[in-house]
Amino acid sequence: MDNYISRQEHEEFTRRMETENQRLEDENKRQNRRLDALEKTTGQINALTVSVEKIAVNMENMLEEQKKQGEQLETLKQEPAEAHKKIKESILSSIIGVVIGAVVGAALALL
Repeated sequence: MDNYISRQEHEEFTRRMETENQRLEDENKRQNRRLDALEKTTGQINALTVSVEKIAVNMENMLEEQKKQGEQLETLKQEPAEAHKKIKESILSSIIGVVIGAVVGAALALL
């Protein structure tokens, strides 16, 4: 009878095993809840990453558009200055032409 255990020992062993099994089951449930939360968070991080990439592309496009608009603005700013310069050149050329014409006319009148 040395190989046999008593009923009391067997019931104690069974109780301990049930307690351990319940503890393991509770731990599994906690771990599963944590994994679910982690998967949800990972999905949100992935969505955020995609959004940030889209924003970066949009910002790049906006920068290019602003550069183009800046170049166009500079061109538009220079147009009135160039027109003013041409008008001054035309007036100066006309005045010089009138003065030269008057001098030539006076010289011819004296001859």
